[in-house]
Amino acid sequence: MKTALALRHVPFEHLGILQPLLEARGYTVRTVDVGVQPVPADDMAAVDLLIVLGGPIGAYDDATYPFVGDEAAAIAQRLAARKPLLGICLGAQLMARALGAAVKPMGVKEIGFAPITLTAEGADSPLAPLADGTPVLHWHGDRYDLPPGAQRLAFTAVCAEQAFAIGTHALGLQFHLEANLEELEAWLIGHAAELGAAGIDPRALRAQVPALAGRLSQRAREVFNAWLDRAEAA
Repeated sequence: MKTALALRHVPFEHLGILQPLLEARGYTVRTVDVGVQPVPADDMAAVDLLIVLGGPIGAYDDATYPFVGDEAAAIAQRLAARKPLLGICLGAQLMARALGAAVKPMGVKEIGFAPITLTAEGADSPLAPLADGTPVLHWHGDRYDLPPGAQRLAFTAVCAEQAFAIGTHALGLQFHLEANLEELEAWLIGHAAELGAAGIDPRALRAQVPALAGRLSQRAREVFNAWLDRAEAA
């Protein structure tokens, strides 16, 4: 039985559609709530697949949230071992930090549904199903610089770095392809203060879900399955 470990930073930003997808591929999946529970560095090194999820803190917030430094260090060890690793939003930013790249505020919030543009490398990557312009869920205010040795896969007009790959074993996504849109209300509630500060009406986001949910869920499964096929074969 293959093992997968997910590091979660807030309860509602969980594995989403990835949970049943991984279980269908034969993984036993465990989630650790980082900050509430200690950073499981040994388990992060040992599992077949590590997934680092999103959250509202920053990848350099060590002074305020001391566990962040330990998490980044354990991610660096995982990357050095070239074992399968998926980072989403904060997870991708922590990967970038672990690889020596800067992570910084954008000065604006990128929140809502919008398509990404693939680079030439992205069009030949597991992200290829998103070349059709399917809008994905963006929810971040920080950005990372492209890490040394990484392939730049995607961008938007707001954020020049939306996805990167290290070989076939590591993938960082700035956007939330894992989100189950049937549970978006939990995001709207949990991030109510952030939405209000950014001047974003949650009703506008909620209204887009019925038209997008089925198509986006299908594309997300295609992307994740394609990446896992490559990562498991590496």
